Amino acid sequence: MPADTDLTTTDPIDPYLWLEDVQGERALAWVHARNAESRAVLQQHPRFAAMREGLRAILDSADKIPQVTRRGGWLYNLWRDAAHPRGLWRRTTLASFCTAAPDWQTVLDLDALAIAEGENWVWGGATSLGPVHRHCLVQLSRGGADATVVREFDLVSCQFVPGGFLLPEAKTDVTWQDADHLLVGTDTGPGSLTDSGYPRTVRRWQRGTPLAAAPVVFEGQPQDVAVSASVDRHPGRQRTFVSRATDFYNSEQFLLIPGPAGDRLQKIQIPSDAQISFWRDRALLQLRSSWAVGGTLWPAGSLLVGDAVAVLAAGGAADMPPLQALFTPTASRSLQGFGTTASQVLLQVLDNVAGRLEAWWPQDAGWAHHAIDAPHPGSLGLQTLHDDELPDDDTSDPMAEQFLLGYTDFLTPDSLLLGHTDGRPLQVLKARPAYFDASGLQVQQHWATSKDGTQVPYFLVAGKGLVRDGSHPTLLNGYGGFEIAKLPVYSAGWGTAWLAHGGVVAVANIRGGGEFGPAWHQAAIGAHKQKSYDDFAAVAEHLITSGVTRPQRLAIQGGSNGGLLVGAVMLQRPDLFGAVLCQVPLLDMQRYHRLLAGASWMAEYGNPDVPAEWAWIAPYSPYQNLRAGVALPKLLLTTSTRDDRVHPGHARKMAARMLALGHAPLYYENTEGGHAGAADNAQKADMLALEFAFLWRALAG
Repeated sequence: MPADTDLTTTDPIDPYLWLEDVQGERALAWVHARNAESRAVLQQHPRFAAMREGLRAILDSADKIPQVTRRGGWLYNLWRDAAHPRGLWRRTTLASFCTAAPDWQTVLDLDALAIAEGENWVWGGATSLGPVHRHCLVQLSRGGADATVVREFDLVSCQFVPGGFLLPEAKTDVTWQDADHLLVGTDTGPGSLTDSGYPRTVRRWQRGTPLAAAPVVFEGQPQDVAVSASVDRHPGRQRTFVSRATDFYNSEQFLLIPGPAGDRLQKIQIPSDAQISFWRDRALLQLRSSWAVGGTLWPAGSLLVGDAVAVLAAGGAADMPPLQALFTPTASRSLQGFGTTASQVLLQVLDNVAGRLEAWWPQDAGWAHHAIDAPHPGSLGLQTLHDDELPDDDTSDPMAEQFLLGYTDFLTPDSLLLGHTDGRPLQVLKARPAYFDASGLQVQQHWATSKDGTQVPYFLVAGKGLVRDGSHPTLLNGYGGFEIAKLPVYSAGWGTAWLAHGGVVAVANIRGGGEFGPAWHQAAIGAHKQKSYDDFAAVAEHLITSGVTRPQRLAIQGGSNGGLLVGAVMLQRPDLFGAVLCQVPLLDMQRYHRLLAGASWMAEYGNPDVPAEWAWIAPYSPYQNLRAGVALPKLLLTTSTRDDRVHPGHARKMAARMLALGHAPLYYENTEGGHAGAADNAQKADMLALEFAFLWRALAG
C-alpha cells in the first residue's frame, strides 16, 4: 500500500482501514476474536470432528499419486503425509517410478530443516541448471507466502552449498544463465519493484560477488506488472530473453544479445499478448488476439508454428516467415496447452470442457497429426519428459519420446498414464483409490441462458434418478476470471463430506474463464465483468427452476477472483442463495490495486482511480455495496494472514462492516497458508471441515 497510508487513524470513508495492517496488534486481536467465535459455532456440528479426521486421513494417505518433475535422469517429487507434513523432496528413476513400489531417495527433508532452523518452511519450488542438473536453486516460503528465500542446493551431495547463491525473502524471479551467473529479479531496495510488488529490474549476478554490485541488464517501468528473464540452453541455439509485462496479459519481449560494447536488446515483433516458445528450430506462437500475417487472419486462440530464426529476426507481421496453424479454435474447441517431445508437439484440447489429446509432427510437405486415444470426457494433464537441453540428434535419452498423462473426472479418481509417441497404448502407472461410493451418482452437463442470451454450461454431480422437487442441498462452485477454466476434478472432500450425505455439486463454466479460449475470457473483463456475475446467477436460477434445489438449499463457493464472484452475486441476488462460502477473496474493489499484487490485475478489472472505469467497477464491488436492512444469505469468509497475493484486509473489512450494519457473517483467518489458505495437511483438513460444517449448518432448513 502507499507509504503515506496511515492505518492507525479512523477514516470517515473507510473506518476499517486499520484492518489492512496485516500484523498489527489491534487487527490480529480482532482476527483472533472472530476466529474463536466462528470455531465455537462450527465445531458444534455433529460431523465436524469426523470430517476433519477423515479429510486429514485422505490428505495424508500414501495412496496419492506422486507428481514428478524430470531433472536429468531423475524424477523429483515433493511428498507430504502424516509423518512428513511439510514434505520430503525425493527422487527416483522412471523405471522405478513405473513399479508399484518405487525406490525413492530423499533429497531434502523439509520437516527436519524447519526444526533445525526454527522456521515454518513451506516448499516453494526448485530450478536446476541443465543438462547436468547438479546446481539447483531451492525456494522456501515462510508460512506459504508467495515471497520466498532462494538458496543454492547441490543435487549430488544433497546439501545446501556453503557460500552459494542466497537471496533473502522476496517475490523473486531467478534463472540460471550458467553455473556461475544468475539472472535475478528481486527486491534490492528502492526502485527495484513495480507498483504490484514484483521485480522491476533484471541483474546478472556473478558467483562470489555482492548482489548489489550485479549490473542491471534490463529494467521495466514502475507501472509494469513485472520483468523476467529466461534462458534457452538448447545446444547450438543458446538464447537469453527478457520481458516486461505491461499488464497481466501483455508484454514486450526481447532477445538479450551480449556484445563487446555491452548488452543489446532486440525486440520480438509479435503481438504483445502472444506467447512464444521454442522447439527444435521452430517457434511456437499462441495467440490471445487475432493476427493478420501474410494475407491470413489467424483467430485468437490459435497455435502457430514457424522458423524460429526468421520469427525472431522479423520486423513485424509484414516480414514474418510462413506460419502454419497446429490449432485454430471453434465455438466448442479451445487449446488448453501443449508440450513437446523430441519429435512431436502434443496438444491438449478442450471440447465442450472435456479433454482431448492430439499429436502433431513435421513432414517434408507440412505437418501430420492424429488423435491420441486418451480417457474421456474428463480432464487431462500432460507432462512431456523430453529434455530439450540435449542436442536434436541425441539418441541416448530414453525419455525423449515419452510423456505422462493425468486423467480425472468428478467420479473417477485420478490416474497417471505413460505414453509414447510411437502410438503404443497408454500404460496406467498409478491410480488413486476411490474415497467415496460413486455407483449411485452421475455427471451431466447442462446449459443455462444468461441475461444477454449467451448459453453457459455447467456440470451437475448428483444421484441417479434425482427427484427434482427442489429439496437437495446444492453447492455451486465458480471462478470466471483470468482465462482459468473450471474443469472436472475428483474431489475427495466433495465426495466424502457432501455427496455422500445427499448433497449435489454444480460447477459453472462462466465467461471470464478459459473454457472456450480467449474470447470466452475477454467477453467478461473490464467494462464487461458484470457478465460473469450474470452467468453465475443464470446457472443458479437454472438449478432452481429445473427443480434441483431451492434458494434456501443452494450454497455458492468461490476463492480469490471466485471470492469476488460470490461476494458480488450475494449482494446482487440475495434471493437466490441460502449460504455463501467466500474464500481468500477480493472484495474492496476501490482499493484492490493498492493492496499487495492488486495493481497487476487492472487489465482484468480496470483502474478504480479512473472515474470512467470506477463507474463500471462500483456496481459490483461488494465492500462498497453493503447495506443495512437487507436480508442476506448466511456467509463464511475465510482468508490467511500469510496471503501476500490477495490481501487479507479484503475479507477482514468486509466482515467488520457487515457486523456493524447488523449482518452476522462468520469469519475465519488461518495464520499460515498463503493464498492456498493452509500450509500443511492438518491445516487444510481443519479448514475444509470448518467450511463443510458451515455449509451443512446453513442449509439445514
